[in-house]
Amino acid sequence: MELSEAIQFIQCDVLQHAGISQWADLGCGSGLFSTALAHYLPEGSTIYAIDHKPATRIAGHGIKIFNLDFVFDPLPFGQIDGVLMANSLHYVKDQAAFVRKLKNHTDRLIIIEYDIEKPVPTWVPFPVSYSKLSTHFPGRKIKKLSERASAYGQGNMYSALITL
Repeated sequence: MELSEAIQFIQCDVLQHAGISQWADLGCGSGLFSTALAHYLPEGSTIYAIDHKPATRIAGHGIKIFNLDFVFDPLPFGQIDGVLMANSLHYVKDQAAFVRKLKNHTDRLIIIEYDIEKPVPTWVPFPVSYSKLSTHFPGRKIKKLSERASAYGQGNMYSALITL
């Protein structure tokens, strides 16, 4: 996915009207979605880019890179405005416990996942299909932002905004 596509994929009112804020990109990898997030957030905002193998440099203002396991390590922030997880929640085995952990930090989650239900070992071990989001986030507001074909031919990818 190119940066312009990533920017479009997470487009939502919450980001388009954001003031100076703090967000985290959990499982940031190369930083593509950290950079897309920086596109929306004004100067003075902070993005915590966290991964066990993060890129050493990520383009965009206010991005702080942390080499951490976002599931098991303490997160380097307190209350923040939102969390972005692009293709990373499917690596979390106990997703219910992880969502409880997130609620200590934010009430907004932008998720990007593969819309599949059958695990793909090592690649998508714990899938989070769009139809199952209500099971993972019972009673929460869920809004699909975008959808596109997966480059790997494994169904579609989707993005959603979840109010925790």
